[in-house]
Amino acid sequence: MKILALSTAEPGCSLAVMDDDHLVCESFWHSRLTHSRRLLSMAGALFPDQAGFEISEVDAVVAARGPGSFTGLRIGISAALGLATALSRPAVGVSTLDGIGFRFAMADVPVCAMMDARRGQVYCAVYRFDRGRLRDKTRDRVCAPEQAVAMVGQTDAVFAGSGVPVYESLIVEITRDQARIAPPSMSPVSAAALALSARHSPGFFENPDNALMPAYLRSDGADGPRGFA
Repeated sequence: MKILALSTAEPGCSLAVMDDDHLVCESFWHSRLTHSRRLLSMAGALFPDQAGFEISEVDAVVAARGPGSFTGLRIGISAALGLATALSRPAVGVSTLDGIGFRFAMADVPVCAMMDARRGQVYCAVYRFDRGRLRDKTRDRVCAPEQAVAMVGQTDAVFAGSGVPVYESLIVEITRDQARIAPPSMSPVSAAALALSARHSPGFFENPDNALMPAYLRSDGADGPRGFA
């Protein structure tokens, strides 16, 4: 299955082309240009030269549905829906936090994906993987960073995402310096990881609940996706 995945939920813009679980090509850009000015040109540069096939061969479009920047999400979702409509292909939405958590699918400890929500809060979810497969995920939440750390349930865990450098000293203090802090290069949302999240969820592309709609988290964390047993 060939997938075009994208995220514009944060200042960085990420696009990737996947063929089943294999990464064909990926593009990431972080600049002061708005997503609307760079997104379609980035997508155009992937096909056919980098991908090795035409965009018409894409089977589905995956996009970050939130949480994240209201404007950024709106631009990315609109572009994904436009491309999917033009190609007559399905467009599905994946939690933005999956684009962080699935980067660490081989971790043998919990993974806390933590995005900066500003005003002293973070968007977060905790993942537990088993040999690269998701075994469990908490609901997406917006909360204080202390609450995000408490959600993990143990001090030895991976912490990644834009919220980590903002609250790193707090994380280190609470976990008594046992936290595994991801390097900055591994913290941006990865479009390839979004595609893997969708691929690893049985029936994801056929489930109407996964239609591409924005999910703006409220303070009660009511808009959380799935967990796996």
